[in-house]
Amino acid sequence: MNELTLKYGCNPNQKPAKIYMENGDLPIEVLNGRPGYINFLDALNGWQLVKELKAATGLPAATSFKHVSPAGAAIGLPLDDTLSRIYFVDDVDFPLSPIATAYARARGADRMSSYGDFVALSDTCDKATALLLKREVSDGIIAPDYTDEALEILRDKRKGTYVVLKIDANYKPQPIESKQVYGVTFEQGRNEIDLSGDELFANIPTVNKTFSEEAKRDLRIALITLKYTQSNSVCYVKDGQAIGIGAGQQSRIHCTRLAGNKADIWWLRQHPKVMSLPWVEKIRRADRDNTIDIYISDDYEDVLADGVWQQFFTHQPSPLTLEEKKEWIKLNTGVALGSDAFFPFGDNIERAHKSGVAVVAQAGGSVRDDHVIETCNKYGIAMAFTGVRLFHH
Repeated sequence: MNELTLKYGCNPNQKPAKIYMENGDLPIEVLNGRPGYINFLDALNGWQLVKELKAATGLPAATSFKHVSPAGAAIGLPLDDTLSRIYFVDDVDFPLSPIATAYARARGADRMSSYGDFVALSDTCDKATALLLKREVSDGIIAPDYTDEALEILRDKRKGTYVVLKIDANYKPQPIESKQVYGVTFEQGRNEIDLSGDELFANIPTVNKTFSEEAKRDLRIALITLKYTQSNSVCYVKDGQAIGIGAGQQSRIHCTRLAGNKADIWWLRQHPKVMSLPWVEKIRRADRDNTIDIYISDDYEDVLADGVWQQFFTHQPSPLTLEEKKEWIKLNTGVALGSDAFFPFGDNIERAHKSGVAVVAQAGGSVRDDHVIETCNKYGIAMAFTGVRLFHH
């Protein structure tokens, strides 16, 4: 089949809509549901991301996509007790496979942004992954294959309308890609740059030149994730997973702040006060996630005020004070930071340092490179100039 009709384009008024191949058959099979235009944009970008993560790390990978940018991305490293709890998978009564662990990390790191996502997996979706996915609000999934048990579980999700796509893992697109904007056709070579090699870390202008293998892995994850965001973009990564993605901002400084705030929230969710919040029985997952987000924020009174807290808690928790938050955030270390181009100011590094960044990978080439290097040296941060730009639109 070389053509597939969609229910509509980006918006309901944009009809007709379809995807098609000019030559050959589509590399996608719809196993369930009726996917739309944005579903396919998320699916195809997400698949490329996890395929590259798997190739670069050798481990199963997953991503959570929202509106053509990743909300989370991760590889299948084991979860400790703390991460299992903050990702809300500590209650499952079945073992988590590596691909299920990758999904739990990708979906759980930024639960607010991942709400209603489209999932991509590098490996076969198994029963464990499907059971985790069944509990979350999600629009669809793409994977190279599914076990029979997983497919049965997913086909039952959203009253049978959940989108399930199967991608040909051996499909290779043409080297030239094109798209139309306002009737004008744009054409360019595909961005096939390889981000898996150590040549990314050959140019290290900072005093600290130490990049552990784990740091290199995390920086590769950051750069590959950035390749599929909407520019400008910045990505914080720790322990094999993106913990803060700032994408689509006009200012890279704002990207760094946005992603850094998300990384701080990820870390604050591990604070003992947050992990011991006294939830009422059977609170909805979305309500719990939103309440945690507000509890951590400056607007905590919105969920702790008299007459309100009773909706969420069995007794009124004490606030997480500004001083407690600052002291806890100081404990986060070993974070990797990637940028889709260069950092124009040392302000970016100042902000990144506050969120525990120890290593940085960026293109270099700004007229303010000296200032950025100087700021890295001030905090003992190791930075590599990759010479690689990853703009994506």
